[in-house]
Amino acid sequence: MLTVHHLGKSQSERIVWLCEELGIPYDLKVYQRAPRLAPPEYKALHPIGSAPVITDGDITLAESGAVMDYILAKYGEGRLALGKDHPSFPDYLYWLHFANGSLQPGFMRLMVTTLLNAPADNQTRQWGDKRLAQMLDLMDQRLSANPWLAGVDFTAADIMTVFSLTTMRHFQPYDLTPYPNIRAYLQRVAARPGYQRAMAKGDAGMELLLG
Repeated sequence: MLTVHHLGKSQSERIVWLCEELGIPYDLKVYQRAPRLAPPEYKALHPIGSAPVITDGDITLAESGAVMDYILAKYGEGRLALGKDHPSFPDYLYWLHFANGSLQPGFMRLMVTTLLNAPADNQTRQWGDKRLAQMLDLMDQRLSANPWLAGVDFTAADIMTVFSLTTMRHFQPYDLTPYPNIRAYLQRVAARPGYQRAMAKGDAGMELLLG
């Protein structure tokens, strides 16, 4: 049995959501933060000690992208991923990797400069703020012409991306008012039954920052 080890308010929500969208059987184990970091029993699952982690038989696997690829390859049966012959395959690949290659690091840089109380004229903060705004502008433009990041199809690229735009803002508040297409996109996400089930199972009672 595939087991998803979900740390509350973490990137492992992506994996719970993926399993719900695919409709595959899985066992969900939820771990609460203690009080902010992962508890010892979660850290013991993998040497890195961060979320997500899955176990599948004798396999233990971490890292969002790797876990996503593993589940899609083993259980996806071609769903939620676009193949090399699909016209939107390059867009799918770009946005799938943009999520943790660019967007999430952008929010992490913002969180670090905020925690360090970096002044507004700090060059590192200014560069990070500009870079994050560029990424959100790019995404907003993309979503002005497409309902989903890969195009007309909802894919794993969307599942990888939404955490940074929603739950991450519990750790680092960020105003999405300037990005109407991102906000409309999040309302489409909110309407998906798979997303609703995943968040109810993994983070019951957490405010979903979808606006």
